[in-house]
Amino acid sequence: MQLGLETLDYLIFFVYFVIVASYGFWVYKNKGSKTTDSKDFFLAEGSLTWWAIGSSIIASNISAEQFIGMSGQAFQLGLAISVYELVGGLSLIIIAIYFLPIYIRNKIYTMPQFLELRYDKRLATIMAVFWLFLYILVNLTSIIYLGALSLEKMTGFDFMACAVFLTVFAIFITLGGMKVIGYTDVIQVVCLVVGGLATTYLALQLLSDRVGTGAGVLEGLSLIKQKADSHMHLMFSPGEYQVHDGRGGFIDAYQQLPGLMMFIIGGQWIVNFNYFGCNQYMTQRALGASLPTARNGVLFAAFLKMLMPFIVVLPGLAAYVLFQENADQAIVNGISDNGIVKPDNAYPVLLNILPVGLKGLAFAALTAAIVASLAGKANSISTIYMLDIHKKFFNPNLDEKQTVWLGRVAIVVSFVIALAISPFLKNFGQGFEYIQEYTGFISPGILSIFLLGFFWKKATTQGALAAAVLSIPLSTLFKFQVPDMPFLNRMGVVFWICTLAHIGISLAVSHGKNNPKALSIDRNWFRTNSSFRIGAVALCSILAVIYLIFW
Repeated sequence: MQLGLETLDYLIFFVYFVIVASYGFWVYKNKGSKTTDSKDFFLAEGSLTWWAIGSSIIASNISAEQFIGMSGQAFQLGLAISVYELVGGLSLIIIAIYFLPIYIRNKIYTMPQFLELRYDKRLATIMAVFWLFLYILVNLTSIIYLGALSLEKMTGFDFMACAVFLTVFAIFITLGGMKVIGYTDVIQVVCLVVGGLATTYLALQLLSDRVGTGAGVLEGLSLIKQKADSHMHLMFSPGEYQVHDGRGGFIDAYQQLPGLMMFIIGGQWIVNFNYFGCNQYMTQRALGASLPTARNGVLFAAFLKMLMPFIVVLPGLAAYVLFQENADQAIVNGISDNGIVKPDNAYPVLLNILPVGLKGLAFAALTAAIVASLAGKANSISTIYMLDIHKKFFNPNLDEKQTVWLGRVAIVVSFVIALAISPFLKNFGQGFEYIQEYTGFISPGILSIFLLGFFWKKATTQGALAAAVLSIPLSTLFKFQVPDMPFLNRMGVVFWICTLAHIGISLAVSHGKNNPKALSIDRNWFRTNSSFRIGAVALCSILAVIYLIFW
C-alpha cells in the first residue's frame, strides 16, 4: 500500500490550516478582552453562543479516540459500539436539565471548586491532582498517540514527526484561550462532519464496488447487513461470538459491551454522566454562559452526537467486510501487522485508498477533530492547575496577567509530558478500550461524590473521601481478582460500593443531620422552556427507534 498524500491533498489541508489559524487569530484580536483577564482566558465568560458551546463540546469530545479507536471497535464489535454516542446524547439531555443549573446558579467554574464549596478544600485538592494526572496521562496522551498513528498511516511520515505536528498545532490554538477554542471549534466541527460523512460515503461506495455490483452506497449498506450480520446488533449475550483483541488473540465481545447489564448495573451511565457532567473539559464551555444558552448548547451537542455513528462507526463496518471478504489487499495488509489483526488500523488504512483530493479532505477532518480535542483538554488542565492548585498553594497573589501567562506555561508543559509518553501506548491493543477502562478506575468514585453532593444534604466530606479513595483500589482488585468481569460491569459494581460507603460513613458522622455545606436547590432551576423540551423529546424518539430496529 502506497503511503502519502498528493499535492492536491496537501493543498486542501493547507487551506483548512490557514482558515482555522486566521480565524483563531481574528477571534483573539477582535473578540478577546481588551485587558488580560483570567476568566476570559479560561472560560470565555458570557461570550459563547449556544451553537459555539454545542460545537465546542462535540469538537472536544470527537477526536482520534472516536475516529480511530471507535472506528476500530466498530471493526471489532460492530454497530454495538455506537452505544457510547447514542447514550451520550441522552445523558447530555439529563445533564442539561439537572447538572447545569446547579453549577451555573452557584457560580461554579471548575470541578474542584464545586468540591470545595460542597465538601472541603482537602477533597478539592485531592481530586484536582487526580484530574490533572488523568487528563494528561490518559486523555491527552491517548489522543496524541491515536492521532499520530493515523497520520503516520496516511502520510508515511514518522510517528513522532506526526505527534509533534499535532502537538504544536494544538498549542497554537490553545494559547489563545477558551474564546479562540470555542469559536474555532465551530470550523473544526464543520470540517469533521463534512469530511467524516464524505469518508463514510466513499467507504460504502468502495464496498459496493469491491464486494457487490457497484450499485452504490445503499448496496454498500446492504452488504454490511448480509456479510456481517453479527456486527449489526446493539446488544450482546455472553459467549455470543469472539472478536480480535488487537494483540493477536480473541476476546468475547460481551467483555467489551456486556449487553443489558451495562445499563442495569450502571457502567454505561457512569461513563457518560461522569464524562459529560463531572468533567472539566466538557462542562467548561457552558459554565461561563447563561443557563438557557448553556442548555441550548448542550442540546445542540446531543443532536450532533446522533450523527457520530454515521461518521465513525460505518467506516469501521465497511473495513471489516472488505477485510473478511479479502476484497482489497491494501486493507488486508494494512490492518494485519505482522500477522496480528489491529482494529485500530482500520480507519487510517481505509483513508489511504480514498481518491486524491478527498483524502486531503479526510485528512483535514481528522486533524480538526484531534486538534480541537487536544486544545479543549489542555485548556481544562491549565484551568484546574492555575485556579485550584497554583493560586491556592504557591502564589495566591498573582495578578490577572501573571495568571494567564502561567496558564499558558501549564499548557505547554502538559503537552510536552503527553508527547513524551504517547509512544508507549503502542503496547496496548485497543486505544478506545484503553481510554474507557483506565478512566473507569476513578470515574465511579467521582460520580458518587457529585451525585450525592448535588442531591443529598447529608453527604459529608468523610463519606466523599472514602468514595474517592476506594475507587482505584477496588477497580484494581476486581480487574485482577475477577478478570472475567467486563470492565463496564466492574465500573458499576465499584460505583455502588463507593456510594454505599459514602452514605454509610456520612450517616455515621452526621448522625442523620443535614450537612451545613449542603447546597440550597430551587426546584424551579430544573424547569426548561418549551423549545428545549421539544428538542429533548425528538432526540429520545430517535434513540428509541434506533434501538427498536437494531436491538
